Amino acid sequence: MKKPKPATPSEIKIAVCDKGFVYVGRCARDGDMLIISNANNIRYWGTSKGLGELVNGPLAGTKLDPVGTVRVPIHALILLIDVVSSKWNI
Repeated sequence: MKKPKPATPSEIKIAVCDKGFVYVGRCARDGDMLIISNANNIRYWGTSKGLGELVNGPLAGTKLDPVGTVRVPIHALILLIDVVSSKWNI
């Protein structure tokens, strides 16, 4: 039996997944899964120039829904966006 690799350290990132789901939380890889802890679904970006505006934290119009821990198969991950962690209260 193959021993799974340990998860990488958790960092706050925005995860864009297939089917239009966008989450922000502490991301770590565990084998073929991305584990997003303290996750919030970004239901409404509240931006005028795209998702990248959230790198420095949520805006006044951003709508976040807490969802706990999300497990995303790596094949369903579209991209990860690095954020300024201190600007997110996660």
